[in-house]
Amino acid sequence: MKIDKLNLDGKKSSIEVLDKIFSAKINKKLISNVLYKTNANYKGRHAKTKQQNEVSGPTSKIYAQKGTGNARHASRKAPIFVGGGVAHGPKGELSYKKRKLNKSEKKNGIASLISAKVKSKNLVIFSDFNNEIKKTKEMTAIIKKFEMSNSLIILDKSSRDKIEKSIRNIPNIKVTDTNHFSAYDIIKFKKVIFTETSVKELEKRYT
Repeated sequence: MKIDKLNLDGKKSSIEVLDKIFSAKINKKLISNVLYKTNANYKGRHAKTKQQNEVSGPTSKIYAQKGTGNARHASRKAPIFVGGGVAHGPKGELSYKKRKLNKSEKKNGIASLISAKVKSKNLVIFSDFNNEIKKTKEMTAIIKKFEMSNSLIILDKSSRDKIEKSIRNIPNIKVTDTNHFSAYDIIKFKKVIFTETSVKELEKRYT
């Protein structure tokens, strides 16, 4: 299929793109599954309490099993004692399994999301940035001109080197490349911006 391609002057031309990425069937169930697993893996599990076997101290019984008239107890490390272990407390990041996404899930999920952006006219392809843009003021004017606020911008290395300094302090913009974006990024931002070369890199990666 063909999609419009813009340059910084606003002139339109067209670019041929792969149907399997930019015009794929939108699988909402798959998208939901991919986002669920991605968000679950992003979530930090830093809280940690000591279990009974992790508390330092002797493991001997505090008194004899019988004959004292008191309740039966083991060591002072039991959860019912102050300073003992914590029963059923948070166990830290290592105790939680990472949810796995296989390659086909990732690829088909990304293709569904990109196709949805194309359908809603929230995907834009630019010609590669050939000239360096040094000032944030210049980049802000370009963003306003093409209504690119709240955008995920996926660039090839050459284009990224030319504009990254001028765009990195602009809010609600994320600049990345074809190897470092996720399904969550596509959902988070209203628009997705590619360059001509980054489209070809994406197609090469997903075929």
